[in-house]
Amino acid sequence: MDMRDLLFGLNEVEGIGWKSIDKIRKAGLLSDQAFNCRAEEWQQVGLSAKMSQRLAEEFHAGWVERRRLLMEESGAAMITVWDEEYPPMLKETAEPPWVLYYRGSLKLASQPGIAMVGTRVPTAYGRKIGEILAEQLSRAGLIVVSGLARGIDSVCHEAALSCGGSTIAVVATGLDTVYPPENRELEREISRKGLVLSEYPLGTKSHPGLFPQRNRIIAGLTLGTVVVEADSRSGSLITADAALEAGRDVFAVPGPVTSPKSRGALDLIKQGAKLVTGAEDIVEEYIAILPVKDVKKGGNLLLDPQYGDGLTEKKLTSEESHLYHILHQGPFSLDELLSRTNWDFGHLHSVLLSLIIKKAVTQLPGAIYKVI
Repeated sequence: MDMRDLLFGLNEVEGIGWKSIDKIRKAGLLSDQAFNCRAEEWQQVGLSAKMSQRLAEEFHAGWVERRRLLMEESGAAMITVWDEEYPPMLKETAEPPWVLYYRGSLKLASQPGIAMVGTRVPTAYGRKIGEILAEQLSRAGLIVVSGLARGIDSVCHEAALSCGGSTIAVVATGLDTVYPPENRELEREISRKGLVLSEYPLGTKSHPGLFPQRNRIIAGLTLGTVVVEADSRSGSLITADAALEAGRDVFAVPGPVTSPKSRGALDLIKQGAKLVTGAEDIVEEYIAILPVKDVKKGGNLLLDPQYGDGLTEKKLTSEESHLYHILHQGPFSLDELLSRTNWDFGHLHSVLLSLIIKKAVTQLPGAIYKVI
């Protein structure tokens, strides 16, 4: 059995981590000799007593073959860090995954990509910006990379696919599990049209400790990371930190200073992240290596009538515009809007009705209002 197969087998062992495999590699045990090691010998390598006992009892050639068959029957494939097809940018990082499991087109992972991350509970503003940027960056020839999470991740994956672009989902579970469950169809579409990646074997369930590890792969695969919308405690900031550690660029989209969902991105800008008001702010950093050169120049693309929030097209009055901008941080109930505007009920109702007629705002059950 060659070193590639042995590496796959070790990665399949429950509970083993990157550093444990590194100790085994440095000890010269990536050979058939590993199948005959006793628990004491594994401990001499520096592994815990529990892991040493597990390897002594479970790790043998037949077990590795069964795990490979299980993976192949699931429709997944794998690649090791020693394979030529391994994503080159990821290999440059401090702890590249020993094994990557995937479904879809692996070649996408070696093409210029941009990470797009953000809150799982975005505002209407965040969703709109995510859609616009993902579409524009896709049209410029960048692969959109994100984590298949609720919120901004899903928005960016969907926007890239909807315009015929390519997207990569890096997940924090085995490829036999979809988290969150409501993204099952999105995951299938990405598998067909893009790429789904994981460093975790089949059977690995989602738990909080896996997400920061997953985020380093998102950052490592890409030229830079764009934080679309995030609060000050968002996991998206972990991805930004991983990008910095890997020597990659960090971009952030400014949002309303009154919105808690904007605080993380605004803090990044204060710390030196490049402020993004349109795709050109990102594309100009990589224009020499991109296949498409026709991204619109000059000005704020997010306010372009083709993509923008529609204020000009809808011809809002000053009061309608004021309420519309408040609702960008929503959705909000009628009572919340009364508090935020300090208008009387009749006046607020009249302005809301006008915004609904202009198809700028919609009413949800329970007298909740949101931007369309």
